[in-house]
Amino acid sequence: MEPPARRRRVTIVDVARHAQVSTTAVSKVLRGAYGASPAMRAKVRQAIEELGYRPHAGARGLRGQTYTLGVMLPDIRNPFFPEILDGITGALEDTDYQVFLGPGCNGEQAEAQVTEAMIDRGMDGIILVAPVSAPERLEHVATAVPTVVIGRHGTSDLYDTVVDDDVEGASLIVGHLAGLGHRRIAHIEHHDTDPARLADMPNARRADGYRQAMRAHGLEQWTDVVSTSYTQEGGYQGAKQLLARPRRPTAVFAGADIAAMGVLEAVAEAGLSVPDDISVAGYDNTTFAALGPISLTSVDQAGRDMGRSAVRLLLDRITDRRRPTTRVVLSPTLVPRRTTAPPAERGPRPDTP
Repeated sequence: MEPPARRRRVTIVDVARHAQVSTTAVSKVLRGAYGASPAMRAKVRQAIEELGYRPHAGARGLRGQTYTLGVMLPDIRNPFFPEILDGITGALEDTDYQVFLGPGCNGEQAEAQVTEAMIDRGMDGIILVAPVSAPERLEHVATAVPTVVIGRHGTSDLYDTVVDDDVEGASLIVGHLAGLGHRRIAHIEHHDTDPARLADMPNARRADGYRQAMRAHGLEQWTDVVSTSYTQEGGYQGAKQLLARPRRPTAVFAGADIAAMGVLEAVAEAGLSVPDDISVAGYDNTTFAALGPISLTSVDQAGRDMGRSAVRLLLDRITDRRRPTTRVVLSPTLVPRRTTAPPAERGPRPDTP
């Protein structure tokens, strides 16, 4: 029995004929380029769907473009990073780009392996989310492929950046808690000793913002920072240390929502309640923060907007590698919920220890 004849592959020319447009117009729609009207995009997308057109990745690679983008995520368990990913995939919805994910595992060696694999596979661009690699390593990646870095405050002439104003975000939390009457406000930060990273990592900026805000509100004498990690276990261990203080804080600001979850666990384990005995606030405004049983006060750093901005910058960089680099800084907002309230005991006035 003879094998069935192989079906002819649908080409861009077939799509153009079916949609009654030029091949140039089809190419613009596939690339997400400017110059294609919404009506044109709709016609081309309908033709693609009806014909079952799929771009030939191998042929594209030979022409120097694969329409694939790599996204490195440092920790797939942190619920904030899917917010960024939603923004990235949403911004690419009307393009022909496909996203491939790689775990960075919060380590320089793992990040190097992931980024080199993406480069070796000819991806058109890479988005690095909160990378821990040294700036020199990030620039090495950017010399090989168009690159956008999310969550690092440093700047470069080789890659674009998207960041949240982390100092302002921390200030919003401290201001909110101070306004409720709290003075013994503690902070759980992500531990890092690398001076190159400390200069531009978001965890360091949030800790700096916390300290600055405590001074601005006349609460410097109650500054209390515990260094663990932006994980649930890190928040749990940090809270255990704070609850063991001779005089425990009346409020805890965890530098990430995932760490705040660990704080809530430790507080409950100690037989205390939130916010009656202690107020808790996080950072990221992740999906679970809004869940009724949790209702976590948090800072919204607009993860989806971060992803959308990164895509816009990356597609521009793919089109023109020589354009000046851009730094996008997003303004955070405070989202108060039920985990923060006035302290049960007011304690001494701010001018007395």
